Amino acid sequence: MTMMTPSPLDQEEDEMLVPHSDLVEGPQPMEVAQVEQTSTVENQPVDDPPSMKFTWTIENFTRLNTKKHYSDVFIVGSYKWRVLIFPKGNNVDHLSMYLDVADSTTLPYGWSRYAQFSLAVVNQIHSKYSIRKDTQHQFNARESDWGFTPFMPLSELYDPSRGYLVNDTVVIEAEVAVRKVLDYWSYDSKKETGYVGLKNQGATCYMNSLLQTQYHIPYFRKAVYHMPTTENDIPTGSIPLALQSLFYKLQYNDTSVATKELTKSFGWDTYDSFMQHDVQELNRVLCEKLEDKMKGTVVEGTIQQLFEGHHMNYIECINVDYKSTRKESFYDLQLDVKGCRDIYASFDKYVEVERLEGDNKYHAVEHGLQDAKKGVLFIDFPPVLQLQLKRFEYDFMRDTMVKINDRYEFPIQLDLDKENGKYLSPEADRSVRNLYTLHSVLVHSGGVHGGHYYAFIRPTLSDQWFKFDDERVTKEDTKRALEEQYGGEEELPQTNPGFNNTPFKFTKYSNAYMLVYIRESDKDKIICNVDEKDIAEHLRIRLKKEQEEKEDKRRYKAQAHLYTIIKVARDEDLKEQIGKDIYFDLVDHDKVHNFRIQKQMQFRRRLLKSLVYQYNFSVFGYGQSAKTTHIGQIDH
Repeated sequence: MTMMTPSPLDQEEDEMLVPHSDLVEGPQPMEVAQVEQTSTVENQPVDDPPSMKFTWTIENFTRLNTKKHYSDVFIVGSYKWRVLIFPKGNNVDHLSMYLDVADSTTLPYGWSRYAQFSLAVVNQIHSKYSIRKDTQHQFNARESDWGFTPFMPLSELYDPSRGYLVNDTVVIEAEVAVRKVLDYWSYDSKKETGYVGLKNQGATCYMNSLLQTQYHIPYFRKAVYHMPTTENDIPTGSIPLALQSLFYKLQYNDTSVATKELTKSFGWDTYDSFMQHDVQELNRVLCEKLEDKMKGTVVEGTIQQLFEGHHMNYIECINVDYKSTRKESFYDLQLDVKGCRDIYASFDKYVEVERLEGDNKYHAVEHGLQDAKKGVLFIDFPPVLQLQLKRFEYDFMRDTMVKINDRYEFPIQLDLDKENGKYLSPEADRSVRNLYTLHSVLVHSGGVHGGHYYAFIRPTLSDQWFKFDDERVTKEDTKRALEEQYGGEEELPQTNPGFNNTPFKFTKYSNAYMLVYIRESDKDKIICNVDEKDIAEHLRIRLKKEQEEKEDKRRYKAQAHLYTIIKVARDEDLKEQIGKDIYFDLVDHDKVHNFRIQKQMQFRRRLLKSLVYQYNFSVFGYGQSAKTTHIGQIDH
């Protein structure tokens, strides 16, 4: 196993995308002979992709005294794999776990293979609390293992009451699917889809999915472009300018776009970019900041016009004529997933009437304690409806956060006027048709302790969906964007019919956590044209100049191997550094003039002599072997 550690700013914190830092030559033997372990493999259909589930049972776990520990080798797609763990953490206070190419040191030069996989620590008391994370990787000689450095806290793993360590035994599962072909590095998102992705700074995939969703609401993008900024503003110190710059690059770049200017404008440092924040909180904070910056400008009120709706909280007494109401605004709605089969069930639960009676009676002014009913009804819905699905919630029995992976369906068209407008308050404007079409599905893949985020978006509300997964953008079908993100369990066909009548089921750990709907009656206004005339001239000039400089640097780097640097010390350099009367070849070449010349350029003897007589120079050439060329050597 050979491991190169990329910069944290290029990696996904919870997904590892920081391979482990130890360099190990060749397959490592199990270092503790007395530790017993068993492993089993459950075969899946060997179609495309070939897949397999591997179970690794590690006994006497607390007696492991090695830094790293390997499983037995198992084969998927004719390739040899194994699981690698760091029982005490790989320089973190978490269990670290990776999938490793077992025979990487014996494979031919230039080998690579692509796999999608999940790793899990099984909860042996309550299986639904098992911790599972999934990811994908193009394995090669430099990165022959991949996984999660902070997989789960050691404090939870080693606590017997948690259920992960039972009778000093830990059970680990790996599900691996090998893809036959994936030319990941040469894939051109712009060429294939017309769109580009966003680079990941470390753990910013959640932010990338949100930004792509907002960018692909053209009316919002146009409003951001029209926010007043000046040529003297600095992107890292101005959220509006940083967002304008980001959107411009997403619109006109041919390659993926960096987000560092934007996160710096948030006041984030490197550590913040390496930690996953709450998506809903980020959405609200960003909208609030933009709303504040839009005040007093031509785009004032845009955030409210797009995202703001209102509902009415009411308490109504049953036996006396008294009712209390309070109007509140919202930019997004949090909907229950647990116990709800679909969005409509969540809305039913949202407006469900609560009875206040017995010890919970309502104290009505002038009427004392009264039986009452309490609830919420909607006054109006916004043109762009953002729904946060409560996939994560606190489990009081377990004293921990858990992820709800239950099946939860959402339609491509959402009718909030159904059943004679049962979600609407009496004062709602019934002339507005609250029929919505699905624009975006934001997905979380993994468990409560971390994972990966990406988004499925229909930028023009056509039948074509696109998956925005950090730098990579791909075309996807409707089934992939909707049904496969419902969550729940999936049943795999039996490999050996008749041998075991129990079908193999596995929980889907990738599921929707946020949905964006656009109202049908507003879609022509919202899905509008956005072109260069909407972009401030100073921004166009600045970004075109940046693009030209970037292209110049790219060309310079591409041709760097053809050139070398020659440094020339002239009379005045020698006099300044050494003295007026004594000359010898001891100068500080960092302070003299340098020339970038082609390595294949031929110097004529006469030209060199003229340089000698004119400058009395010494030359220092930088190449594969650096040498000082003395004046006396030129004739030779």
